[in-house]
Amino acid sequence: MNPILKRLAIATSAIALLAAAPEALAFCGFFVAKGDAKLFNEASKVVMVRDGNRTVLTMVNDFQGDARDFAMVVPSPTVLQREQIHVTENAIVDHLDAYSAPRLVEYFDPDPCQSIVMMERMKTLGAASPIDSLADGRRDKALGVTVEAQYLVGEYDILILSATESDGLTTWLTENGYTIPDGAADVLGSYIKQGMKFFVAKVNLEAHAKQGGGVLRPLQIAFESPKFMLPIRLGMVNSKGSQDLLLYTLTRNGRVETANYRTVRMPTDAEVPVMTKDRFSDTYKALYGHSVGKQGGAAVMMEYAWDMGWCDPCAADPLSADELRELGVFWVNPANSGGNFAPQGGSNVFVTRLHARYDAQSFPEDLRLVETGDRENFQGRYILRHAFTGEMACEAGEQYRQSLPQRYEQEAQTLASLTGWNVNQIRSDMKEYGTDPGEAPQPRPWWKSIWKQ
Repeated sequence: MNPILKRLAIATSAIALLAAAPEALAFCGFFVAKGDAKLFNEASKVVMVRDGNRTVLTMVNDFQGDARDFAMVVPSPTVLQREQIHVTENAIVDHLDAYSAPRLVEYFDPDPCQSIVMMERMKTLGAASPIDSLADGRRDKALGVTVEAQYLVGEYDILILSATESDGLTTWLTENGYTIPDGAADVLGSYIKQGMKFFVAKVNLEAHAKQGGGVLRPLQIAFESPKFMLPIRLGMVNSKGSQDLLLYTLTRNGRVETANYRTVRMPTDAEVPVMTKDRFSDTYKALYGHSVGKQGGAAVMMEYAWDMGWCDPCAADPLSADELRELGVFWVNPANSGGNFAPQGGSNVFVTRLHARYDAQSFPEDLRLVETGDRENFQGRYILRHAFTGEMACEAGEQYRQSLPQRYEQEAQTLASLTGWNVNQIRSDMKEYGTDPGEAPQPRPWWKSIWKQ
């Protein structure tokens, strides 16, 4: 774009929040470690596709410790067949994360001395193989544990277990070389009483090496259950404190909310200082933490709710039909990748991004979810307004220049209110950035515009 037109037009940009979410994230299961290995589950994202009683769950995990000797235990409502378990790629979940991330939007003030038309541009948009049994069947029976099924899926050895009592299950895991986190037995017992099974995934080192090693890929399970819920309590037994959960739901009809906890929208459409652009990660962390604190720590925050057919503004393009199908959106036809979404919006896939920070005291129950049918769009959106810096040789220009300190002060107050930061420190930082709430900016020397300095 011509530099002059760029300065006069309103430029809209979306900045994906790739690293702004806090690092400590939660998970719907727990890790059990071999021997004395210390495995802490600190970063996870979960994608839930839900339609009727059908659910596809994608679990992305980041763990600390030695991956050679770990197993992941997740409650499951049924005995899963081999074809109900899948391994996908991290890039697809990363794309969904970028698409739904809170974002910054930039506007550039026009020359107050000129009458111009301002326009905002909108982007449109393997075969199963058995693995060796981990314990003798007779001992399993004595402990009330049954190995319902065994599979090799990608780089994971999968066991589906059922149990009649938590002590027997914890004993079974211990006798097979795993150290159970403190507090796990009581939580396991509550799931056993509900008749749930247990999905256990362990890294198969040989298969992992054939995959090229590196980061473990997300595991997916597909099942039917009348319960629309996410088991989060097991994840707490690995926690060193409060945890965060990023939950992305994909449904046909509309927004998803929590049924047993409050769902609260993040503050949005707030004008913040332009310096925020260079520190959005830290700013959003503080903004989120402050918002959760104001809710007493017992609310699930909604960061995004939008029809997948479009976005405004876009932090990333909507997911393709092929990507959605890979995540388990079974009602989308991947053969019609170009025909599922229209630039003006409107599709049969609605994404909701929920973010919860919790511990055992603030969230004593698993998350129970409900699809509301409400398709109203929402996004966490934070606005930067760049002041016009060119020569303003008119009365309107002088009035505009004198109005800027008041605007900067309001931005400082807004940022302090959103984050809990000290407003005086914000004012000081803004002054260093060149947007002083206490003083009107000096007119730009006329000669600086001659040679584009």
